[in-house]
Amino acid sequence: MKKNIAIIMGGYSSEYEISLKSGQVVYDTLDKSKYNTYRIHIFKEKWVFVNDMSEEFSVDKNDFSVLVNETRINFDCVFNAIHGSPGEDGFMQGYFELLDIAHTSCNMYQAALTFNKRDCLSALKPYGIKTAASYFVNLGDTVDEDAIINKVGLPCFVKANRAGSSFGITKVYKKEDIQNALDVAFKEDDEVIIESFLDGVEISVGVINYKGETIVLPLTEIVSENDFFDYEAKYLGKSQEITPARIDDDKAEMVRSLAKKVYNVLKLKGFSRSEYIFKNGEPHLLEVNTVPGLTAASILPQQAAEAGISMSALFENAIESSLNK
Repeated sequence: MKKNIAIIMGGYSSEYEISLKSGQVVYDTLDKSKYNTYRIHIFKEKWVFVNDMSEEFSVDKNDFSVLVNETRINFDCVFNAIHGSPGEDGFMQGYFELLDIAHTSCNMYQAALTFNKRDCLSALKPYGIKTAASYFVNLGDTVDEDAIINKVGLPCFVKANRAGSSFGITKVYKKEDIQNALDVAFKEDDEVIIESFLDGVEISVGVINYKGETIVLPLTEIVSENDFFDYEAKYLGKSQEITPARIDDDKAEMVRSLAKKVYNVLKLKGFSRSEYIFKNGEPHLLEVNTVPGLTAASILPQQAAEAGISMSALFENAIESSLNK
């Protein structure tokens, strides 16, 4: 009997449009002869199943089921394609774990930890993971620009602590621009992390659990046409994403080992994509994503293709791994 697979997409953050694209790709790619697939749109105002005729059917949040023409549909597994809240920050993971429904992303605690840049970097530092110098600011704090510059220098990056797709990020060159950058970040989150600028080669590393084994996918070098790898660079073609990365074997092995260590230390499962910049010959961790983009143009599927893993095999493995855990 075919399994019922809910593909959740949308979400509550600025990333919802990207999530809808990722979710649609998963829906289009999964083999309909193997699975019954359902697009579930998750928004603050509604949770609905959307069929191919764009009809909407409400999701019963008590058990995550859907009533369609008097037939109750329950789901065997949830494919999580929500970038940002509530799909990447632990809320949906905790909900499905309480309902005992298999899902493709990492567990609740790991999702919450990795989505919080400040906490994730702090948790990894005791393991020798190098990161940029950082300074924390919360909404309502008195802002001491001199203290910030003394800690992280200029230029620096002002980032919303819990946001993705480069929303709420500004590269700051002058002291007088710090407050405006904070205002931008506070539109996305009430916590901000300010980091020193690392001038070096940027590498994106996909680590996944594939057929029961943790594997590191081919590395991708990020070359942005803009000042940094911002939204335009990520989604509007303003960057080169070069797979495999143009770095020597020693550096490649160094960052592969580090990315796998991060995956294992954090006890992740499913998909992950982490970003690194080489400084003084050593990779420094920027962040960890546990629900990375899943379109054909996204980095992780590009890396999987380079490794000989098709998108259908990538998505099917995530489902089967979750069902067989």
